[in-house]
Amino acid sequence: MIATEMRPMPESSPVGLHRVLSPQGVLPQAAERLDNSARIAADEVRITVERLNLDAASFRQLATKHAGDGDAVRAEVVQIIAERGKMQNPVTGSGGMLIGTVGEVGPESPLGLKPGDRVATLVSLTLTPLAITDGLARWDGRSEQVPADGHAILFARSIAAVLPDDIDPELALAVLDVCGAPALTDRVARSYPQPTVAVIGGAGKSGSLSLVAARRAGARTVGVVPNETERARLEQAGLADQVALADARDPVSLSTAVTEALGGPADITVVCVDVPGCEHGAILATADRGTVIFFSMATSFSAAALGAEGLAADVTMLIGNGYSHGHASFALDLLRAEPAVRRLFEQRLERA
Repeated sequence: MIATEMRPMPESSPVGLHRVLSPQGVLPQAAERLDNSARIAADEVRITVERLNLDAASFRQLATKHAGDGDAVRAEVVQIIAERGKMQNPVTGSGGMLIGTVGEVGPESPLGLKPGDRVATLVSLTLTPLAITDGLARWDGRSEQVPADGHAILFARSIAAVLPDDIDPELALAVLDVCGAPALTDRVARSYPQPTVAVIGGAGKSGSLSLVAARRAGARTVGVVPNETERARLEQAGLADQVALADARDPVSLSTAVTEALGGPADITVVCVDVPGCEHGAILATADRGTVIFFSMATSFSAAALGAEGLAADVTMLIGNGYSHGHASFALDLLRAEPAVRRLFEQRLERA
């Protein structure tokens, strides 16, 4: 168990090195164990946790491992946090984010937060010191959003967004969890003259926002989904110019679906699915000198690199790192401006 008692903090590091327990010398995201004690350093902020949002790839892996047994999923998440002092799935390496209320702000914190602010952390749970005090007793283990009591620590180099008053906190959390995807999609799409954009997983959270961002950037779009239910949902929303049905793990099927929908391979392919094995199909579906953006934490980047080489595909491959300037406000503004996107998100929350 990671100790949570109040003990003196050593001299702090803006990137959280002082919180790393093992192995020494690595950044918090790469650490196996973090110090999650509640006492803050002068440049830290302590958050009283209200809800976690598990990364989609992480939740899928846990749910699959335990055959949908919510109690077993909950028990493993509690164990991971207790052992590591953070939420980092040891299989996928991913975590998620959280919302909560600012409890204490160190006098040297540069984040501009104050006690009482309700915030969403815009940094991964894989590097956020986290302690849970309720055993996640209010969570049934069957959804990505996790009601929780406890605390989390933000460093000087962390980022957080004050939750907007006009959007339900659970809805805001769902949007902010994926806000890096539409921002980068917008940036890349605007670098092409009249691009074509394929979004793999177009009916999901990051996928639907990426489709809207691409269209607003002047792109012609196709959303690729795995089944008829998702196709009907995306067609009803009207977020894509075309909707195609394909298993993203089948390279030929995916490439054919994109090519037929767009009349050729996509200039930009955005991968927003939470299952492994989609790298080769995304590359095959992308035009020569095009761009593939991987936003899935299930991506194998060695498979992507070697796959592109093996296919003699001259494509630029980008890792969606989840952060760009203004990404939170950009995503929330898309939600406000696009009622169809809002309905998709609300439906996902209702089904959770």
